[in-house]
Amino acid sequence: MRAGWVQLYAYRALVASLVWRQLATRYRRSILGVLWTILNPLLLMGVYSLVFAFYLRVRTPHYPAFVFSGLLPWLWFASSLGEGVNAIVGGGGLVTRVHFPPQILPAVTVLANLANFLLSLPVLIVFLALYGVAPTGRWLLLPVIMAIQLVFTLGIVFLVAALNVHYRDVQHLVANAIMLLFFLTPVLYPADQVPAVVRRFLWLNPLTGIIQSYQAIFLGHAANWGIPHRALACSVVAGILIAVLGTFTLERLRDSFAEDL
Repeated sequence: MRAGWVQLYAYRALVASLVWRQLATRYRRSILGVLWTILNPLLLMGVYSLVFAFYLRVRTPHYPAFVFSGLLPWLWFASSLGEGVNAIVGGGGLVTRVHFPPQILPAVTVLANLANFLLSLPVLIVFLALYGVAPTGRWLLLPVIMAIQLVFTLGIVFLVAALNVHYRDVQHLVANAIMLLFFLTPVLYPADQVPAVVRRFLWLNPLTGIIQSYQAIFLGHAANWGIPHRALACSVVAGILIAVLGTFTLERLRDSFAEDL
């Protein structure tokens, strides 16, 4: 399994080239181009803020900023999973080549969406400034949380992309799972407003600790939220296990990909 990650690193120049090509292709023939990376989460944030802050009256300090800080990492994860499930199937022409490592294709999808996430961060910082939220020492933890999310996302995308080669039902299951997982992850609501009976089950979702950590980093000082250590520890453990499982599954099935592509 370690060989798969080592091989991915060995082909890092190719990975970077494919990430750049995917980003360029995504916004080709688009008038606004890369601005859609910023506009999409802003539009979603506006809709969710209208529904939950004004219609449903969710009581959370700086609610639009709260949603935005959780929505950006969620979009990174959801876009990576939704696109990554078909990464190997869509790149069948490359995978059937003798010396092309198949893990490159799902990794490119995850890293391209990571680039979109990074491009959106300056907008979030400006947005926070408009609400009077100043940077704190917690912001230094941002690379750590991003690394945890990256490992977890790579693992689960490896898993579903490999399984989807042999079982095309996986892509349909993933599409529905993303929608369900969105509402089971505290992106639009603080975890402490969930009934106590249900709250304990939130920790079973590895994204809970990750999303809460982003919100605590950006808004914790303004809203008295601390880093959710227990939930984040669950996310780290789950991320490692998923990364191992996803890498093992991809390595186990890679020799049979050519038969179904």
